[in-house]
This record gives sequence, structure tokens and C-alpha cells, in this order.
Amino acid sequence: MTELLERLSRGEPTLSAGVLTADLLDLGRELERLEEAGVDLVHVDVMDGVFCPGITVGAPFVKAIPDSFVCDVHLMIEEPLEKVDAFVGAGASILTFHVEATRHPHRVLQALAPTGVVRGVAVNPGTPLAAVEPLLDELELLLLLAVNPGWPGQQFLETTGDRLFAARRLIGERAVAVGVDGGITRANAAHVASLGPDVVVAGSAVFDGGDATANARLLVDALGGGQARRERAGAAATANSDTRAKETE
Repeated sequence: MTELLERLSRGEPTLSAGVLTADLLDLGRELERLEEAGVDLVHVDVMDGVFCPGITVGAPFVKAIPDSFVCDVHLMIEEPLEKVDAFVGAGASILTFHVEATRHPHRVLQALAPTGVVRGVAVNPGTPLAAVEPLLDELELLLLLAVNPGWPGQQFLETTGDRLFAARRLIGERAVAVGVDGGITRANAAHVASLGPDVVVAGSAVFDGGDATANARLLVDALGGGQARRERAGAAATANSDTRAKETE
């Protein structure tokens, strides 16, 4: 098990902050706000306008994320096999594709195996979990979508709790983390955490409205990771202070 996978499976859910809802014209400052909150896992939704309606960003955006962050890339694109190398090369630490998006999911997982990234497979709400059962020995993250991909403002599907429980049963003793993505708000984060995921993806709940640092802190505390957040925030503050000191020398 890799160090990152161990971290994702340590007990309390880890927040993966969806940065596409941030102010992209001031992305550097938005990322600083995450650091101030002790959040270093950032989620990048890549959409091609084919698998789902939206068109977002590509590998150059991932490359622009500073190395101090763990980049969690979610590919919502058709036939990702020929494109995964670009995202690995751009610095993705977690790379997730949709089981519905390719005829040959094993080939994608096998292509990613030598790269050392955490290999994820995402499943839409309407897809039976049986579709990923043959893949479980070759992946490290199973991402359950709690909304249908590509449409903002959807509510969290309560059937996700049952699907998460069923996913745990399928996974058994395998070293596979389970994530939940979609419909996470500051109001329901504690409820979602009680369902027992390892990773919770939230974007609008962090960046839409109010202070992003305070929002991220609230979410992490609701997910049960307050102490770890405070430790990372302290480390980030020390590193930033050291950097500023060197710049003034």
C-alpha cells in the first residue's frame, strides 16, 4: 500500500477540494486559502463535452497546481486510455476514470500500474456496482458519484449510503479506498461522513460564498479530521513564513 493510499484509508474521511469552483483568475490565492485551512488534496474535474455536457480543463491546468498539493484528477471523458499519460506527466497523484467511459477499463488500469499513481474508477449513480467488481484487484480508489455528472446544483442522492455499504462488501479485505463525489454541502457534510467514506469531494461548499478558508475548516471538522487539518495548517504556515524570510534576505 502506498503512503498516499494509507493516508486516504486512515479512518476519518479526507476532504478533496474541487478547485474548478474557485476563482480561477486568482487561483494562487485560492490555493493559499486551502493551505491556511490545512487542506492539501485538490480535486480537478476534467470534462470533454462528450461523456458529460461540460467542457473544463486539461493537463496544463493540472501542471499549474503547485507541488505542495496532492492532485486528485477525475476524468469525465470518453475513452481515456490515450490521454492518461498526459495527466500523469502533469503531476496527478490520483487519477480516476469512469467505468462507463471505456470498453476496456482493464487496459486503462494496466497502463497506469507502472506510474505509481493511485488508480481510481468512478461509477455513476445509475450504474450497478457489479460493473466494477472485476476491476477491484487492480484499482486503489472506488469513487461513487452521488449526483449525475455534468450538472451543477444537484442534491446528494440518499441512495449513495446504501451503495457505499454495498461497495464495502464487494471490496472486502482489498486495499481499496472509497470516495463520494457530488452534492456535498456544509450542511450535510457530517451526515455524509457518518456513511463511512474515505474521501469526500466538495467544491462549491468550499469556494461558493463566504470565506473559503473558513468553509474548508468547517468541512474538515465536520468530516472528523480537525486535528490533522490543524497540523497541516501549522506546517504550511511555517513553510510560508520561511519562504517569506528567505525572500527578504
